[in-house]
Amino acid sequence: MNKQALRICILGGGFSGLYTALRLSQFPWTDGHSPEIILIDQNDHFLFTPLLYELITGEMQSWEIAPYFEELLTNTRIRFHQGCVTAINIETKHIELDNLHSLSYDKLVLAMGGKAPLEQVLGSNNYGISFRSLQDVYHIKERLRLLEVAQAKKIRIAVVGGGCSGVELACKLADHLGKIGRIRLVERGKKIVSNSPEFNFKAVQDALEKRKVWIDLETEVSEITRDSLSLCYKGRIDTIPVDLVIFTVGTQMLDWIKDLPLKHSEQGLITVNPELQVIDHPEIYALGDLADCKDATGQQIPRTAQTAFQQSDYCAWNLWASITRRPLLPFRYQVLGELLVLGINNATFNGLGIELDGPLAYLTRRLIYLYRLPTFKHQLSVGLSWMIRPLVEALSD
Repeated sequence: MNKQALRICILGGGFSGLYTALRLSQFPWTDGHSPEIILIDQNDHFLFTPLLYELITGEMQSWEIAPYFEELLTNTRIRFHQGCVTAINIETKHIELDNLHSLSYDKLVLAMGGKAPLEQVLGSNNYGISFRSLQDVYHIKERLRLLEVAQAKKIRIAVVGGGCSGVELACKLADHLGKIGRIRLVERGKKIVSNSPEFNFKAVQDALEKRKVWIDLETEVSEITRDSLSLCYKGRIDTIPVDLVIFTVGTQMLDWIKDLPLKHSEQGLITVNPELQVIDHPEIYALGDLADCKDATGQQIPRTAQTAFQQSDYCAWNLWASITRRPLLPFRYQVLGELLVLGINNATFNGLGIELDGPLAYLTRRLIYLYRLPTFKHQLSVGLSWMIRPLVEALSD
């Protein structure tokens, strides 16, 4: 009787989960019997979130940044299972899904990310929109379409969160709406993009000023209604008219993740060792937004897409190494720089000793992200689309 293959379940098809699965499927298995690799996600598609902004302006199409898992995983060793994880039994090593499926595992990778913390603001669940998914973008575009059809003289949008995502979205919205757009950026801290290098910060300031984006610092949202926004600044509340409120702030842990009998940080993140294994549970790995991680040098690792890219390689190696009895590698985070898109055909880049802004930075960003797309086949399809589209548009004009 053949021995049943060892099963690796990867929960979450974002950067951490999908790229771990793809890398893991490429490793050689000396005994000729590769493990069963199952990727589980509630959606049927991957989402390349750094390019999500381009859907707002129509610079890219949804298939380019959100390819289906079935297409990406064709001719790989990976099996995709669509479903929403509702619980994990750590003792019996079973995963419960919302479609009444139950899966056992030998090795487990937790890479589900989190959710937008909308319930923290009164009215935000009903009138606020997060910016995390294709559905969010479709919702935003439909709201904008209705406002444009109604021939609104002004379209007033508040973007809550003055980090990288907030300023990138604000610039894209400003370019998309043009003169009728009234964009307001709301930040609770004393500075926008507070962790960005000075070169990028200056480029952000210039881009927002050029697009006449209003910035509210040290300001919090206290309430949202259908057509108004209440802002609290130093104890004083002002209520202003608004057509659309979009949240780009932080990530909140999924409730069932918090309840897992694993070691958590004070923020509720799952604590891992430098090898990305959950403390006291070496068969479980945690990556990305839900992991509290310090690398081999002891530095606290930021929860960004750049981190997820890098963690996936280490996680795949350590899974393979743990099965084939090779030494595990402690994660070493490399700061590769920061790329921000600041409107149409405009970006800023600071990293690897290089500082770029404007159209050249925009092109650099495009090429870097093209290389980062998940499979060579998809990279080729998207690259050809980018080259052909300007020609088609020129001929149609």
